[in-house]
Order: sequence, then C-alpha cells, then structure tokens
Amino acid sequence: MTDEHEHTVTTAPPVDWDAQAARFDAEPDHGLRDPEVRAAWAARLRSWLPGHPADVLDLGCGTGSLSLLAAGQGHRVTAVDLSPAMVERARAKLAGRRAEVLCGPAEAPPVGRLRFDVVLVRHVLWTLPDPARALRHWRELLRPHGRFVLVEGVWGTLHPVGIPAGRLTALLAPLAADVRVERLSGDPVLWGKEVTDERYAVVAAV
Repeated sequence: MTDEHEHTVTTAPPVDWDAQAARFDAEPDHGLRDPEVRAAWAARLRSWLPGHPADVLDLGCGTGSLSLLAAGQGHRVTAVDLSPAMVERARAKLAGRRAEVLCGPAEAPPVGRLRFDVVLVRHVLWTLPDPARALRHWRELLRPHGRFVLVEGVWGTLHPVGIPAGRLTALLAPLAADVRVERLSGDPVLWGKEVTDERYAVVAAV
C-alpha cells in the first residue's frame, strides 16, 4: 500500500551547510548541549547499536554529536560529511576518541573497501535525490549481520519535506531481514521541545 504522504512529501531544498555549520549546534537535537537532551539521545543510541564494540559509519555526521556519543559508548566510529566546515567541527569534537572524520558525500562515502557493523544516518536520507540507490550502496558497506540505524521524519504541514516511515520501510524490505520502526515524536526531550510531526527511527538488520 502506498503511504498517504508519499506523493506530497518532497526532498530538501539545497542548503549551504558550510554556512550553517557555525550555528548548527544551537539546535537542541544537533548540539546535544543540554544534559537531558544528550542523555536521551545516548539512551536511544545505546538501544539501537550493538552491545559490544562495533565499527559504526555515521553518514552526514554534521558536527559529530552522534559520533561522539557512539565513541563514548565504546564503538569505533568513521564519520562522513560533505561540508568541510562541518567536518572541521566534528574533528574538533571527536579529538582523542576512536574516531575518524572524512569529507565526502553520504550517498558515496570515501571509505574504500572498509566494511562496518552499523550504518548510522540521522536526517540525511530524505535530502538525497535517490534514497533507494543510497540504501543499496550502504547495504554493500555492511558486514554480514550488520544493521542500519536510520533516524528520519517528515517536517512541515503545508509543504512537508521528509520521508515517511512507510516509504522507508518499503525501500528497506529487499535489503534487510528484520525492520523495526521506533516512533520518536512522543519524546519531547529528544528534540528539546514538543513536536507534532512524524519523527522516527528504523533499525534494520541485514
């Protein structure tokens, strides 16, 4: 069945992420500066990632806030962002951690023959022109028994942008054996405010 929002939701307009980098962390769920917000994301991430040290590929990492949480939980992180300004801030944030930050596109990360236990992506897939193609490529970067951890949503009412959960799970169906959706809209602590739009995480094992 086609998701009711599928034909009304659009991809993101072009954004100058270098220009956004300096103020990116001011958003509560971006910078995770508030201890309560940071703890809420840390708890979710702990439930989504393996319980043992794993190789995590964080695509579209921004300033590296989720990468920092993952590294703090004992994982080995490779973080990728297209924006040099974001990469610079992520490298500073992750200095001294078991993490490497690379500059490159999320849909074709410059990781060569490296393979990972987790592909972690937050609020990036919906910005890409061909989400299905990106997911197929990311599947090739996963080791056997690896997993996708994808945090996405739909923003706005008159002109919504994003990717509905129904569409994302349909795209993942041929790529993953076990796809689980976790609704996030009802947890205002994650966002630093009440939200009414669709926000969710998909954890999909391959």
